Amino acid sequence: MPILNCPICALPLECGERSFSCENGHCFDRAKSGYVNLLLPKHTASGTPGDNKAMVRARKDFLEKGYYSPLRDAVCAAVAEYPARSIIDAGCGEGFYTAAVAETLCSLGRDFELTGIDISKFALDYAGRRMKRADIPQERIFLAAASVFHIPAADSSADMLITMFSPYAGEEYRRVLCDGGIMIMAIPSERHLWGLKKAVYDEPYLNEVKPYPLDGFDFLGKREVGGSVRLSSAEDIGNLFMMTPYFYKTSREGQERLSALTELETEIGFEVLTYRKICTA
Repeated sequence: MPILNCPICALPLECGERSFSCENGHCFDRAKSGYVNLLLPKHTASGTPGDNKAMVRARKDFLEKGYYSPLRDAVCAAVAEYPARSIIDAGCGEGFYTAAVAETLCSLGRDFELTGIDISKFALDYAGRRMKRADIPQERIFLAAASVFHIPAADSSADMLITMFSPYAGEEYRRVLCDGGIMIMAIPSERHLWGLKKAVYDEPYLNEVKPYPLDGFDFLGKREVGGSVRLSSAEDIGNLFMMTPYFYKTSREGQERLSALTELETEIGFEVLTYRKICTA
């Protein structure tokens, strides 16, 4: 049974083969790929919010090459460390990490339901197709278009929440997590993609890593993931660039430098942080 609530009246949603519906008669059809659209117009400033089709495709193609496999494995290890039945992946994107987490939990014989939400319908379309190809019982996975700032789930309904580079919606994350619930957060480390920055910018800068303490959470620890990757095609370099914030911020000169590259070696670095929600009772 999914933990999803109706975004209109907040009553629980029943999952059918082709739609989700609540007792008040609000009904939401499932897309052909399997996700349900629970994103209300008032929760977005755009008619097509989130990553567009080209950006989603770039991330999918890049991640499927295995460049970020160490991060995927570290996140799966962090999730597996704690028992959790109801899990929300807040900002699941095209499902690369979501599917890996689900497959890990299945391999461990865990009883779980994993709900992935993202504001991009293009990303969820890829995610839905990925889940159908994965070795996961489909009744354990639910996908919904929604904002991380307006998660369609009841208070204290999740045992765990995963957030991979998504905007931090602390108040909403605390709301949906039960007391003592676990939050797994992945962030880039200081020198992540340093080689890419040196190739594009005259004055590359380090990433800002903010202090770990967060309101309402106890910080339990971190896993550090580091190394380097060699990209041997202009396509892979372009795909990596499109899935970063630099894609929006780089000058025409910097983009021309990037487009001239046919190979690139760059550092990668991540921190997988684990938190526990402080009990409010």
